[in-house]
Amino acid sequence: MGRLTALPAALVLAGALAAPLGAQAKDKADAERAPSFQAVLNCRGIADSAARLACYDTAAAKLGEAETHGEIVVIDRAQATAAHKEAFGLHVPSLSFVTRALKPEEVNRVDGVVDGFRTDINGRYTFVLEGGAIWRQISGDLYHPPKHGSKVQIRHGSLDSFLMNVDGQPSIKVHRDQ
Repeated sequence: MGRLTALPAALVLAGALAAPLGAQAKDKADAERAPSFQAVLNCRGIADSAARLACYDTAAAKLGEAETHGEIVVIDRAQATAAHKEAFGLHVPSLSFVTRALKPEEVNRVDGVVDGFRTDINGRYTFVLEGGAIWRQISGDLYHPPKHGSKVQIRHGSLDSFLMNVDGQPSIKVHRDQ
């Protein structure tokens, strides 16, 4: 087989292999959903209007019952943002589902306000932010000391590190203690 005739065959093979991958991704997403929620989504595929309505009525009732009994928890974007902000900087992989609804820039940084701070023997700061998060300075220098009410922005750095800007100053490397 020559090069030109091998190309269409390779494209057909690549297409055949890619189709099951798309189906697998859909199956994985379906498997990650709560069954009572997935039942509501499954109703969309019913062509007959009366049967689809009956499906939605049944599935919605089961979904409401599951939420009432604590079998599922429904959160909105604001609640997801608040939970993410509270846990930002802590290694809690089980909460990764919370960030699915957030944009990448919302996941990779948080803004906060200094509620208090202290310095250690080496002159490094420990910041207490509104909401109780405690961040410790690892390296870098601030030109001006923080004060109560200072605005901070914390973002992911490289290799699981975090960088903090205090009142727009150059970033310092920090670690979330609590």
